[in-house]
Amino acid sequence: METLSFPPPFISIVIPTYNGRALLAVCLPALRGQSYPADRFEVIVVDDASSDGTVGYLAAEFPEVRVVALAQNSGFIAACNAGVAAARGEILVLLNNDTEAEPGWLEALVTALMKHPEAGSAASKMLLFDRRDTLHTAGDMMGQDGIPRNRGVWERDEGQYDQQRWVFGPCGGAAAYRQEAWQQAGGFDPALWMYMEDVDLAWRLQRLGWRSIYAPEARIYHQLSATGGGVLASYYTGRNTLWVIARNWPDALLRRHWWAIVRAQLRIAWDALRAWRGEAARARLRGQIAGLLGLPRAWRQRQKAQRVTDDYLESLLM
Repeated sequence: METLSFPPPFISIVIPTYNGRALLAVCLPALRGQSYPADRFEVIVVDDASSDGTVGYLAAEFPEVRVVALAQNSGFIAACNAGVAAARGEILVLLNNDTEAEPGWLEALVTALMKHPEAGSAASKMLLFDRRDTLHTAGDMMGQDGIPRNRGVWERDEGQYDQQRWVFGPCGGAAAYRQEAWQQAGGFDPALWMYMEDVDLAWRLQRLGWRSIYAPEARIYHQLSATGGGVLASYYTGRNTLWVIARNWPDALLRRHWWAIVRAQLRIAWDALRAWRGEAARARLRGQIAGLLGLPRAWRQRQKAQRVTDDYLESLLM
């Protein structure tokens, strides 16, 4: 790993949580063990009106953690944004509470970002918490059909993703963003509530000329769907996928790939209909319907600012 310049940049790690006291008992000790200088990063936990005693637990067990306690449950994205608003770092790290970082994780993530001034974000190598040789994502990619992909998902980690490379964007469960890039792009959009917010932001950053670098030495373990998943994930993913496409895809890319996008949505709907007895399948269909009904509003919110060519954006698609 390359060494950081001195003094290293000040980092703000933002962790949204809702009734996640047991998860924080794993997540926060791993942050205490980071190789990155302890006086050069802060940890901000945003408690989204938990009822499990999270705030008192943090005060007693992790007094070094800054706590932003929300008066009412406002949703994942609003909690992230509240933490960012309180952050003092020049680099923001968004971290899920259901993760456990290796000691060199933060240093590797920040080093990769600082090595590439054109990068507005950096992606971690995320592995499964209970199968630590299996990948969850080695940086996120974007399909020509509008469906984001977790690079390397479910593959056994045998070093095939051990090289730094440009990706479409980071998984928001363990992602670093330059404060400048975050503010310029507008951060996470609370209208999405949860899911796909990282993809939405990745589109805005890419169109503004901010690239995303994957840092393979930034290893972290993720308890999949420990704080979400199921019906909730199916509904919001179904809805927000359509909104993200409508809001972010340039006209030229939509003209080239509209049929692949439509075909992918029809396939998802057909698969959900075949699994109709499952709650998650029905939720995905409800999400797609809500997404379609909200398309006129999403279309009015289309991003106009773009500092890169359509051909560059085309090169990002799989």
